[in-house]
Amino acid sequence: MSILIDENTKVLAQGLTGAQGTRDAEFCLRYGTKIVCGVTPGKAGVEVHNLPVYGSVKEACQQHQVDASVIYAPPLSTKEAVIEALEAGLKLIVALAEFVPRHDTAVIAAAARENGAVVIGCNTNGIISPGKSKLGAIGGDDPSEVFAPGRIGVVSRSGGMSAELSLAIKRGGLGVSTCISMGGDVIPGNPMVDYIQRFVADPDTDAIVMFGEPGTKAEHEVAAYLRTKACTKPLIALLAGEFQENYPQGVSFGHVAAMINDVEDTVSAKRKMLSSAGAIVVNSLGEIPLKIREHLGS
Repeated sequence: MSILIDENTKVLAQGLTGAQGTRDAEFCLRYGTKIVCGVTPGKAGVEVHNLPVYGSVKEACQQHQVDASVIYAPPLSTKEAVIEALEAGLKLIVALAEFVPRHDTAVIAAAARENGAVVIGCNTNGIISPGKSKLGAIGGDDPSEVFAPGRIGVVSRSGGMSAELSLAIKRGGLGVSTCISMGGDVIPGNPMVDYIQRFVADPDTDAIVMFGEPGTKAEHEVAAYLRTKACTKPLIALLAGEFQENYPQGVSFGHVAAMINDVEDTVSAKRKMLSSAGAIVVNSLGEIPLKIREHLGS
């Protein structure tokens, strides 16, 4: 089992006819993702990779069973594309674009909550359940180089680090049930703590690995959840960016959300907070598989 996607998830690609959509779809199809169609306004009737393209999500959903959408739209068009998918009834949406205006990301997050949907992103490279399916650019053209199937859930604020975490797990002789790059924006479509709760509820996930950064209160929400004692599985946390504490506040490094505005935003504070709440805080990638095995008794 996995969370959110598996080998049966049927996907439409909004923006399939664009260069990035066409390229990513090729890699996803090769991996086994069940992309059933695409949507591009004004391009209805064309085909990409032998997949039909429709002019709207509503029309596509009338012709196909669709479970999820992956959106290849420019930043200023992403909000409209997400709302269109939500209005069509889709409950899982991956919004890849970076530089989506912050007000738009707030609208997206609110609309997702109102519709009981999960929006991964914005500013993400996607989600993968190794050996089953992937949505977005995550894993590139050969995900098997990095992602091995297994029983460890991964959620990361960084797309690059989602791969690094999963590779460390693979090199440690373990594998991943699902890996989610949740997005690096200040207002994500779905909170980190929700993914962790889903992993806790998944019978085929034994432990969880998270990657955090300076800025936002994502890790604070995770710590609050841990303090309820509802997390029944080991949670290993790696946080990077302590160097940023030596620089002026209010400056982003890498992701737009990686900005320290007060002491609670610092990695040092977040490490202490997560550790006191019950997370297993590590300082390097190499520690991750060791801690997993230690706490699972394997």
